[in-house]
Amino acid sequence: MKRWLLQLFTIGFIGINAVLPVAHAEEELYKDAYTLINPPQPTANSDKVEVAELFWYGCPHCFAFEPYLQAWSAKKADYIDYVHVPAVFNNNWALHAKAFYTAETLGVVSKLHTALFNAIHVQKRKLSDEASIMAVFTENGVSEDDFKKTFSSFSVDSKMRRANVLSVGYGATGVPAIVVNGKYLLSSDKAGGYDNLLKVVDYLAEKEYKAMKATAKPTTETTPKTVPETTPTPTPSAIEPTKPAEQK
Repeated sequence: MKRWLLQLFTIGFIGINAVLPVAHAEEELYKDAYTLINPPQPTANSDKVEVAELFWYGCPHCFAFEPYLQAWSAKKADYIDYVHVPAVFNNNWALHAKAFYTAETLGVVSKLHTALFNAIHVQKRKLSDEASIMAVFTENGVSEDDFKKTFSSFSVDSKMRRANVLSVGYGATGVPAIVVNGKYLLSSDKAGGYDNLLKVVDYLAEKEYKAMKATAKPTTETTPKTVPETTPTPTPSAIEPTKPAEQK
């Protein structure tokens, strides 16, 4: 074999072996930082990679994790759909889950999510019944009537029950926990702290996003239809008023 060909083969072989460890470095580093969920759980938005935070307002570790999550969510990738899932493992947790979904339904999560955490962990209040939870809402501009109607609504109760199903389906044994695309369960203990946990979240989310792109069906271009130069004007009897869609 000619010397130049041997050199080219040697360089190529070294190059491949140099790339492989880099490509698998993160996978090897993070392989013990998460648990595979079997079977995977459904996500709310199939067009994005869902990152779900499983939490409970009464959990001091969830309260401590909040600043990390807020900083991470402010710079997360556009393909990530970040959602909150209140863990439901008993009646008291169910009560707090209904508080979250009440805030979500009323469009005040950005204010009430932090307020509910602070009420318990800063103000040392026991949010153990509907009245004590309602007090936090009214202090933050929600009327008693709006709170009561929403808190006891079928919609909020259904969301709480779905959160219970997800809590069990994820196989979580504690909170806070993070679930990536319904497939990977992470905790700070297993990942080695909050900062590293979020690094693993980003790694798994990117991995899922690349898999979604690879399996996406290519769009086929269609030739636009030719619009006739003149179109017949419908008679008044042929025009029906458009009925507005029902608000849900």
